[in-house]
Amino acid sequence: MELATLRGTVSLRAWIQASRPLAQANIAVPLLLGEMLAFVQCMRLDIGLLIVAHAFGILDQLFIVWANDLADEEADRANEAPTLFSGGSRVLVQGLLTRRQLARAAAGAAMAMLALSIYTAVAMDRPAMPLAWAMAIALLWVYSFPPGRLSYRGAGAITQAFGVMVALPMLGFYLQCGDIRGFPWPALVACFALGLAGNITTALPDHPADEQTGKATWAVRYGPARARKHSLQLIALGAVCTPLVVPDLPKLGWACIQALPILLVAFNARALASAEASNRKACLRFVVINGAAINLTIIGWIVALALRPPWGW
Repeated sequence: MELATLRGTVSLRAWIQASRPLAQANIAVPLLLGEMLAFVQCMRLDIGLLIVAHAFGILDQLFIVWANDLADEEADRANEAPTLFSGGSRVLVQGLLTRRQLARAAAGAAMAMLALSIYTAVAMDRPAMPLAWAMAIALLWVYSFPPGRLSYRGAGAITQAFGVMVALPMLGFYLQCGDIRGFPWPALVACFALGLAGNITTALPDHPADEQTGKATWAVRYGPARARKHSLQLIALGAVCTPLVVPDLPKLGWACIQALPILLVAFNARALASAEASNRKACLRFVVINGAAINLTIIGWIVALALRPPWGW
């Protein structure tokens, strides 16, 4: 009995590790941004549809992380210094789960996403949800698996930026408003810049393993020093483009949202030369500060949209 309990505990821990709970922030925050844009545009926030959006986001995250572990096993095995942000969940590398188990789980998450999408289309009058499901599956497939395998061919950063910071805000908006024709399209300039910066940033610690296995990340294509510089430029661009996301916010409000991310970018600029993957502490500090700057910018937009009076600022 005790042995069975121990095995169950180990298995549960393995599945939690494989699920990478911290990665949910990359899904939930962009969805919430889209929902707040809808709140301003459509003057509604349906709790049932909000629950559907984030349930879809949880299933999408599980599908992504489990499938990516399968696709990136070779690169993960070559990576001797993984982090919380990169290098995969390590369950295959550590022998905690098998490829067959992960493949079945990924397929199960995809089917659960489809069932939720069909229910939402039929019962909640959101007929485009099966299309959103198809797009989620297709984006992951072309990103990680043949014949596309864009993450290994130099287009992974752009693909992920589109999926995370364009498609997800639009999905959150669509679910609340029932249409995307009122979406504030200029906001996607700022969103895409931050999405691209996020992909570049999280891949920095994996540069040696990615180069060894032929995974053409931004850092492999342009070199880690230029990649760090590009990540800071893109974060600054996203923050400066705040007026595209909350156009009627007073200038003081724009400045309040922009100030801390820009300060973090300026602080991180001092580490451009030292934050190599070989300098683990400096590299991780660079990644964490970049991540903070990106998320503080998006959260600033969300708060400003949530607090906007019905008559405008």
